[in-house]
Order: sequence, then C-alpha cells, then structure tokens
Amino acid sequence: MKTKTLKKNKVNVITLGCSKNLFDSEVTMTQLQANGFEVEHEAKQDDSEIVIINTCGFIDNAKEESVNTILRYAEAKKDGQVDKLYVTGCLSERYKDGLEEEITEVDAFFGTRELPKLLKTLKADYKHELIGERIITTPSHYAFLKISEGCDRKCAFCAIPLMRGKHISTPIEDLVTQAKNLAKKGVKELILIAQELTFYGLDIYGERRLPELLRKLSEVEGVEWIRLHYAYPTGFPMEIIEEMKKIPKVCNYLDIPLQHASDNMLKAMKRGASRTKTTKLINDVRALIPEIAIRTTFIVGFPGETRADIEEMKEWIKEMQFDRLGVFTYSHEEDTSAYELEDDVPEEEKQARAQEIMDFQQDISLSLNQQKVGKTLKVLFDRVEGDYFVGRTEYDSPEVDNEVLVKKENDYLRIGDFASIKITSADDFDLYGDVV
Repeated sequence: MKTKTLKKNKVNVITLGCSKNLFDSEVTMTQLQANGFEVEHEAKQDDSEIVIINTCGFIDNAKEESVNTILRYAEAKKDGQVDKLYVTGCLSERYKDGLEEEITEVDAFFGTRELPKLLKTLKADYKHELIGERIITTPSHYAFLKISEGCDRKCAFCAIPLMRGKHISTPIEDLVTQAKNLAKKGVKELILIAQELTFYGLDIYGERRLPELLRKLSEVEGVEWIRLHYAYPTGFPMEIIEEMKKIPKVCNYLDIPLQHASDNMLKAMKRGASRTKTTKLINDVRALIPEIAIRTTFIVGFPGETRADIEEMKEWIKEMQFDRLGVFTYSHEEDTSAYELEDDVPEEEKQARAQEIMDFQQDISLSLNQQKVGKTLKVLFDRVEGDYFVGRTEYDSPEVDNEVLVKKENDYLRIGDFASIKITSADDFDLYGDVV
C-alpha cells in the first residue's frame, strides 16, 4: 500500500562507482528524458515512481555499497515509496542470477551493455539520433568523455573484463560530435576515460589512434583542457606524450596505474611490466615534459606480498616522487586468475599497509606542493566551500587530486572560470593563493 504520492514517469537514477558508470548514467538519463520521462540524478526527494540503480562490482567495498543501496530501495518499494525498481551496471552484470534470487523486490536486472533492453522494459525507445547528446551531472564546466568500453588485458586481480567485456572503441567522429555538444553547453574541460586509453582505435582502425583523437578534440571551439585518465604502462606508446607536448589544450597530466614496484608482485599480478621498464617509462615521459604531473595507484595485500615487497614499494615511491598517488587493498575476486591463490594477507594488515603507503606519500606531496609557492598557475574554479573558492590546476583532476583555495573575502571568482593564481602557501594536499 502506497504511503505517499509518487510522481508518475519520474525516474531517479543513482550512480555508484567510477566515472565510467557516471557517464553511462548520463546517457541513460538523456534517453529517458527524450522519451518523455522526468529524470533526476540522485534525487533529494523520494518522490520518483521509478528508481534505477547503476551499480559497481569492482572490489568488496564497492559491492557492499551497491548491495546496501539496492536493499534500501527494495525496502522503500515494500513501503510504497517506489513503484518500480531496476538495477543495472557492473554488479548486476556479474551477479545477476544470485541477485534475482536474493532480492525479489527488484523488477529487473540489466548488464553493462543492456541500455536498449532497459528502455524497452520502460516502454521507451533507444533513440540513435541522440548519440552525442548527454545530460551531464558534473559541474557544467567539465565532463567525462568515455572513449572506449571494456578491456583486453589479463591482470590477475581484475574482474573488470568480466563485467565490461572486451575493448570496444567509440569512433573518432562520434567523440568529436559529443565534444562539440558538450562545449555548446559550456564544458571547458574534457576528461577522457577508458579502462585502457592506450588501446584506443586498435579494434576499429587496426592501429592506436589516441594521438589523432587528441588532435581532433583540441580543434573543438570552447574546449580548453583535455585530460587523460587510465593509461596502461606496458607497451605505452610515447606518441601520446609527444602529442601532449605539441597541443596546449592537452593537460600535462597522466593517470597511469602502476599497481606495484616489486618484480615478484608485478609478475604474480600478470602486469607484463618490471620495475626497471616502468622506471624508464616514467623517466622518458618526464624527459619530454619535465612539468608533467603523474598520478598512479598501487595495490597492497596481493597474495604472497611480503614486508620486503612493501619496503621496495616505498623505496620506489621515494625515488620516483609521484605527484599524485592512491592505494587500494587487494580484493579476492572470484573468476580472476588470482582467485586460485591463497588470500594470505589479513584484512587488518592490508589496511595498515595502505595507510603506511599513504602516510609515506603525504610527505612527498607536501614537499612537491611547497615547491609551487611563489609560482603563478592557471586555475579552473569548481565550487565555493566555506570561506574559499576552490579550484584546480591542469595538474589536478576533480575529486581525487589537490585543490587550490582562494579566500572569498580577498577576491571574487566565478565558478567555471579560469584565473591566474599566485600560490602563497601549501600544505600536504592543498595550495592557497591570491588572484593575480
């Protein structure tokens, strides 16, 4: 029995997980709106007749969050606060049968590539003419641009190919169309995302085409920054860095997950890399663009990891002086090749190792930030928070990297605008400055 009035044909889309999921949610919302639905992303009011949850299934914590969110709305449906509940995304792709059996309140589960099927269930049409159109849920001056789907790599720990399938590139002309439409809406920064950026084009053109894509996107009027996320280090094509150096619009920023420093661990993880080769790659990149900011991530607690492996990781982090660094704890994922190994590092020890690496990186980040004091940097402002305007340099991606704070009482800035900021002080992960 319904306890409240629900807005008919109103859909609340909830996104969990990474930026690739957010992109998918935005595409879903665009299609629904074109079919006459009222759509909202993570609505503050629980008055939607229909709820769609776009789930993450990457690691244990993400899976737990997704399941808890589904259960919350399953209860809401029982109480009459939701009429229809649908689940899509990575968790749904990977565990559909079990979820259908366990959570019967959900009307239907869909995989990562089943948007047309989801729309059909809602008596909506998949409108091909909308390719290139997208409702964005980020601040209006930046947007994610997914250039490919899936992954052909065989990393031992990773379940993403099981959920996202094989690598499929989006044609250059389609991406340029998307970029032009985003620019018309005021988007100034494009954040290129994929599971593996460097493979872009191999499947449809027979060769890597990321450098060409960067050139084409840089010609789009209104786009001022193009940022690269998630490049695999093994076989990394240096042409990407050469293009970055040539094109002013391409940010001097590279997100390149390296996962470990120990050769034993890299071999066990099936990364196809070694510490020596990766060191040469990072040094070669910096030789071409000395000012580039390199963001990376590491995994701790992989089966068989020892104290010596952690010490080697710390030694290498100190040597390489990464600008940005994040740490994941290993998650024992069924159907991956690492699942055959014994998950022999206790969870408490995994967490302790992760914290140890982050504490170690904190000192490096502070040192690198203090070197920026006195410099004038171009900053794009994202939001107002407390007494500060908060923005980013080209060396920082939203939500995961350092920020630049300017006191509201000293200067006036508009969100979505660029400004030249002289850095006056720095702490571990933030810079402070004044408008020049």
